[in-house]
Amino acid sequence: MGRYVKNDIVNKVLLRDLPSLYGIKDVQELNRFFTYIAYNTGNEFSYEAKSKESGIQKDTLKKYLEYLEAAFLIKVLNKVGINTKRLKRIISFKVYLTNPSLRTALFSPITDIDQEMGNMVETAVLSQWMHREQLDLTYARWKEGRKEGEVDLVLVDDKSYKPVWGVEIKWSNRYYDKPQELKSLLNFCKENKFESALTTSIDQLGLKEIEDIKWTFLPVSIYAYNIGEMKTNN
Repeated sequence: MGRYVKNDIVNKVLLRDLPSLYGIKDVQELNRFFTYIAYNTGNEFSYEAKSKESGIQKDTLKKYLEYLEAAFLIKVLNKVGINTKRLKRIISFKVYLTNPSLRTALFSPITDIDQEMGNMVETAVLSQWMHREQLDLTYARWKEGRKEGEVDLVLVDDKSYKPVWGVEIKWSNRYYDKPQELKSLLNFCKENKFESALTTSIDQLGLKEIEDIKWTFLPVSIYAYNIGEMKTNN
C-alpha cells in the first residue's frame, strides 16, 4: 500500500507536469512540504512561522497550499472567533489530509494509544464531511483577555454567517465522566445560544446535561459513519 501511494499518487500528482500549471518550479520542495503536512495533519499552521522554519517565501507557501488543495490531497480549514465572525486577516489555519490513509502509507502505522491518534481521528472525520459539498466548515479559536478556547469543527451558515453547530472531536472517554472539563465547547454554546452540543468518544455513548445544555456523547466511529450515511441518503 505504501509503495502504491508513493508511486501512483504522490509521485504522479506532485512530481510530474501538473505543478507547473500553478507556476511551481521546485517540485522536490513541494514534495517535502507535502510530506511535512502529511505528518502533521490536523495541526494549526501559520505562514509566518512556517516560512521562518522552512526558509520558503510566504507567497510560495500559499501557492503550494492552493495546488495541494486543488489536487484533492489536503483540506484547509480557516479560523473563526467564538462568535464565528471571520477574521479580517488570515494568519493561521488548520490543514488536513483528505484521507488519513495517506499518512499511514507515507509513514509507519500508528496504534490507538499513540499521541498522533487524536489528529488522525479528526482527519478521518473531516474526510467524511468533505464528501458533502458546499459546507462552510471551519474551526473556532479565540483569546479575549484571560479567556481562550478552541472548538474542533464548526459549521457556519453561508447565508446568515451564523454558526449551525460545533463539535469537539475527542479520542478519549475521559470527558464522558468529566464533561465539565469541556469548557471551550460550553462557552461556545453559551455565546451562540445553543441548547445542545456533541462530543465524540472512543466508545462511550450517552446523554448528559451541563448548565442547561443537552450534551450528546457519541463514539467517533459511529459519528463518522453517520456523516457518510447522511451523504448517501441526500
